[in-house]
Amino acid sequence: MMSAKLKLTTPDKYTALNPQTVCTYLGCLQALKGLLGGTTSEWTAKEVGDGNLNLVFIVEGPKSAVVVKQALPYVRMVGDSWPLPLDRAYYEYYALVEQGQHASGFVPEIYHHDHDMALTVMEYLSPHIILRKGLIQGICYPQMAKHIGKFLAHTLFNTSDLALDPVTKRKKMAQYLTNTAMCKISEDLIFDEPYYAAPMNRHTAPQLDDIALKFRQDTALKLAVQELKNKFLNNAEALLHGDLHTGSVMVTQNDTRVIDPEFAFFGPMGFDIGAFLANLFMAYFSKEPGENSQWILKQPQIVWDTFVEEFTVLWNSPKNGELYNSRLYVDAPALKEAALKARLESIFGDALGFAGCKIIRRILGLAHVEDFESIENKDVRAMRERKALEFGRRLILERSNFKTIVDVLKAV
Repeated sequence: MMSAKLKLTTPDKYTALNPQTVCTYLGCLQALKGLLGGTTSEWTAKEVGDGNLNLVFIVEGPKSAVVVKQALPYVRMVGDSWPLPLDRAYYEYYALVEQGQHASGFVPEIYHHDHDMALTVMEYLSPHIILRKGLIQGICYPQMAKHIGKFLAHTLFNTSDLALDPVTKRKKMAQYLTNTAMCKISEDLIFDEPYYAAPMNRHTAPQLDDIALKFRQDTALKLAVQELKNKFLNNAEALLHGDLHTGSVMVTQNDTRVIDPEFAFFGPMGFDIGAFLANLFMAYFSKEPGENSQWILKQPQIVWDTFVEEFTVLWNSPKNGELYNSRLYVDAPALKEAALKARLESIFGDALGFAGCKIIRRILGLAHVEDFESIENKDVRAMRERKALEFGRRLILERSNFKTIVDVLKAV
C-alpha cells in the first residue's frame, strides 16, 4: 500500500482544525463572516465526519451555516501509519468547480478554498441526508436516479474529447495527473487486494471464507479484473468523480447533490456509472423482500436510461470535440447514429465490469458498506453478501452478454 512509500508530512502553514479553532479560522474570512452572520462567539461548530479520510465540520451562525471539509495527512480510518497527501483537497475543489460548470445544481456551492490548509468551505446541505442512510431507512427518492443520470451524462460528456478540443482537454487532464495517491488507493483496493490475501482485507467470517478463497483462486475472474484495471489506468476518456457511491450523494425528495470528488482523475466513463450502479445493487441485495427493495431495483434502469437520453442530446448538439467531428458525416451521414450506438455500448460494458469490481471490493476488501454492515446477524448478512458477490462476478465475466439494462435487472 501507499503507506510504505509516503512519509507523513505537512506544510508549515497547515494545522488540523477542531470545533473550536474552525470558528476562529472562518472568523478571519470577511465573506464567511457575512454569510454566517453575527460574531464568532455566536457560532457553533461540530465535527461530523464519518468517512474514511477527512475532517468535516458544520459551522452554524445566526444567518446560515456552512460545511468545512479539511483533509488529514493520513487515512483517518487507519491512522497515521497510512500517510496520504493533503493535495487531494485541491483536486476535490477543482473537480467540484468543473462539475458545477456542467451540472449546475447537482453539486454544493463553493465559498472558499485554502490550498495550504487543505480545506474547502461549501454550502451546508439541509435537510439533505446521505443517500445510503436514507436507503437503509427504507426511504424512496423519486428524483434521485434521474438527477444522477443527468449529472453523469453532463460531467462525463463535457470533459471528454466529444466536447473538448485536444489542447483544452490535455490542459484539464494536467490538473489531475499528480492525484496519484488517490488513484493508487483505487488501483489497490478495487482491482488487486480482494484477489489475494492482503493484510487489511476483511469479510464476514467464517461464513464467506470459502467464496473469498474461491475468488482468489479464480483465474478467469482475476484476468478479467486486470483487463478492467488496464482500462482504469489507461483510458483517459473524461474527468471522473472517482468515488461515486451512495455515500457521496446527499438527497431530499426533490434535490440531489454529489459530494466528495477527491479521487477525481481522467479515466473511463463507465467507471463512475458502474460505481454508482454497484451501490444500488448492493443496497438491493442487503434488503429483506418487501422493504423498499423493489423500488431500489428500478433505479439502475432510470439512471442508465437518463444517462443515455442526456448523452444523446449532447451528442446531437453543436460541439467542438475532436472525436466524431461533424465534417465526417458529410459523406457518411449514417456514421453519426452508428458512432453514438457504439460509444454507448462500450460505456455500458465498461460500467457493468466496473460495477462487478466495486461489489466485490466492498465485501472482500478493506472498506465495506453500511448496507451490509448494519445487518447484525452474520448468517443473514453473509447470505446476502454471497448473492451480491456471485452477481458481481457475473457482471465482470459476462458483461458482453448483457445487451440492455433490463437484461442486467433480470439477472439480479
